Amino acid sequence: MSAEDTKNSVDGTIRRAVAEESHAGWRLDRFLTTALPEFSRARLQQLLGEGAVTRAGAKVKDPNHRVKAGDAYMVAVPPARPTRPQGQDIPLAVVYEDKDLIVIEKPAGLVVHPAAGNPDGTLVNALIAHCGESLKGIGGEARPGIVHRLDKDTSGLLVAAKNERAMMSLAKQFANHTIERAYHALVWGAPRAAAGSVESQIGRSPFDRKRMAVLRSGGKTARTNYKVLEKFGPPERPFASLIECRLQTGRTHQIRVHLTHLGHPLIGDPQYGRTRQPPRARTPQEEVAYQAAAGFSRQALHAAILGFHHPSLHKTLRFQSPWPADFAVLVAALRGLNGD
Repeated sequence: MSAEDTKNSVDGTIRRAVAEESHAGWRLDRFLTTALPEFSRARLQQLLGEGAVTRAGAKVKDPNHRVKAGDAYMVAVPPARPTRPQGQDIPLAVVYEDKDLIVIEKPAGLVVHPAAGNPDGTLVNALIAHCGESLKGIGGEARPGIVHRLDKDTSGLLVAAKNERAMMSLAKQFANHTIERAYHALVWGAPRAAAGSVESQIGRSPFDRKRMAVLRSGGKTARTNYKVLEKFGPPERPFASLIECRLQTGRTHQIRVHLTHLGHPLIGDPQYGRTRQPPRARTPQEEVAYQAAAGFSRQALHAAILGFHHPSLHKTLRFQSPWPADFAVLVAALRGLNGD
């Protein structure tokens, strides 16, 4: 099997793939996916449907067409068309960037994807503007490949793909749970066990469709491993704690739902947290800590560690993100309860 570029210009690329004896009888979409691994099967099926694949000058549109040894197929890949979201000059904290992907520190308050309530001003808009021509296209569009998300008010590390090959590699790693993701969370109280895991089914709450919930039946399996890093307040009854959470799955609002299910919701979480009435302050340090926790304006969750296998460099990259200022200030205030 051979595959090569026969044209590379502003008009797009024509890729040539020649079948060998071992490919005889294969479906055409399967063969092309093997010959051109930088494209997903869905993308190649799309190109087939658009008449972009030819053999001996004749268009072949049927993905189920059977390949014969020696067949040479030409795949005309058009240049990535402009995506609907427009680039916007929004400042980004770039941690790492190359031709395949970009890692950024997302600030709290920035929405990842355009949606009905947030048509622009999102991370996608910022990445389109920042990456420019280095975006080679995902699914035929000049857009970044978002393989995981952070809630609007969660801060921390996020990786996005610049091309289809990187998108496929990262998506596979997320699906196989080989991505390293660790979050730091500040919660009310402290779990009895210093470390443990929460495993459940998570799905839409039957009482509020805007919320996710732990379900007795239905939903999707979710697993979160946790470890208590620090406790704040009296050892016998901590006021709050700092917890590291590592995801084994990636369900919507997973950490927020699981910590609430554990009985220790995130400080500042308006959707899953519960208002806590702090005890009466007896010292200036307690007054500062109690006010800082009660007044924290977002869920206290930060994506602190991100590690993955780079699709082209063939090595593992690992990044650590320091706490943002508001998170660090809250930790400092809570440490005052321990006399720190």
